[in-house]
Amino acid sequence: MKALRTLLITLVAAAALSAAIPARVLAYDFTPLEALLNRAVSDSVFPGASIAVIHRGKTVFHKAFGRQTYDRQSTPVDTTTIYDAASLTKAVVTTSIVMQLAERDSLNIHSRVSRYRPEFASNGKDRVTIEQLMRHDSGLRAHTYFALTCKTPAEVFRTIDHDSLAYTPGTKTGYSDLNFMLLGNIVETLTARSLASNFRERFSKPLGMNSTMFTPPSACLPRIAPTGEDGVWTLPRARSLVNDQNAALLGGVGGHAGLFTTTGDLSRLVRMLMNGGTLEGRRFVKASTVATFLKKGDASRALGWDLVTPGGNSSAGKRFSESSWGHLGFTGTSIWVDPTRELAVILLSNRVWPSPENIKIRKFRPLLHDTVAECIDTGI
Repeated sequence: MKALRTLLITLVAAAALSAAIPARVLAYDFTPLEALLNRAVSDSVFPGASIAVIHRGKTVFHKAFGRQTYDRQSTPVDTTTIYDAASLTKAVVTTSIVMQLAERDSLNIHSRVSRYRPEFASNGKDRVTIEQLMRHDSGLRAHTYFALTCKTPAEVFRTIDHDSLAYTPGTKTGYSDLNFMLLGNIVETLTARSLASNFRERFSKPLGMNSTMFTPPSACLPRIAPTGEDGVWTLPRARSLVNDQNAALLGGVGGHAGLFTTTGDLSRLVRMLMNGGTLEGRRFVKASTVATFLKKGDASRALGWDLVTPGGNSSAGKRFSESSWGHLGFTGTSIWVDPTRELAVILLSNRVWPSPENIKIRKFRPLLHDTVAECIDTGI
C-alpha cells in the first residue's frame, strides 16, 4: 500500500512538472539580424531604425539601431521613437476602418465611388468602384503635386473629381495615392468624423496604441525621427510636420499618409489582424472580413494591402510564402506578414533624411526579410 501511495505521488508530481514546461521552447539566434541592421546604419541605408519581429503571436525581437539623424550628436533611437509611417497609413488606418464599415453595411466595397461621392462620376469615372480604389486598379493617375495648384482640401478633391482616367479601370494595377485620398474622404463623409478620430476611437485607443497619431503635438517632437525636405513645396505657410505634401495640404490627415507611430504600437494592430481580428479577448473585425480583405486572388494586390510579387522580386524577399501580405511606406517603413510561418516583420526608419534620393533601402528590405525568416526557421 505504501509503495502504491509513493508511486501515485511520483506520477502526480511528474504530471505537474510536465504541465509547467512548454512542449517546445523556441530559442532564436538573432545575431545575423542585429549584424545586418548595424551594417545598414554604417552604410547609411538610414540614420536609424526600429524593428519588431512577431512569431506565433508573440514579439520575439524588438530593438532599435542608430540615431535620429547622421549627426553623431543626434539622439539615439529606441523602440519608443516615433516615425512618419507614410503610406503604411493606407493599410493600417484607412483599410482597417473600411473593414469595419464594410462588415457593418455602412460601406459596400463593390459599389461605385459615385454612390458616395456623386461629383466623382465626371469624365468617364462613373464606373470606378470602391474595390478598385483599394486594389489600385481604378485608372486614376499615380500621383499629383496638388500643392502646386491647390490651397485647400476642397480644391484637392474637386481636382480629383474633374480629372480624367489614365487607363481603363480593372485592366491593370497602377499604385496611386489618389485612390486612398478618396477613400479617406469617403470615410469622413459617411461617418461625419475625421479619419484621425475614426482610427483613434475604433482602433488605436482600444488597442492601446498610445504613441500613434496624426498631427503630433510639439511635445512629441523630441521622440520623432525627422524626415527630409524637398524643393517642390510651395504653400505660403510653415510646412506641416508630415513628410507627404498632399497629406500636409489636407491638414496632416490623409487616407494615404499622415500617420505617426512606433513599432510597438504597430505590433498590436498587426497581431490583431494575424489573429483573425481579435486581440486579448476583444474583437475589432470579424475573421471572415480579415480573410476577405487579405485574400490572394487573381489580382496583384489584396484590399488595401500588397501581396508578394511572383518570381522572388518582392521587398518581402525570397523566403516569405506566396500567401504573405504587407505594405511599404515612402519614408522607409514597411510591414510584411507571412501567415504560413505565423511571422511578421515591422520596420520603421527615416531613410529620407536628409534626402529621398537615398534609395539603398530597396536592396536592404529583401535582405532584411530573408534574414529574419532564416533566424526563425533555424530556431530550436
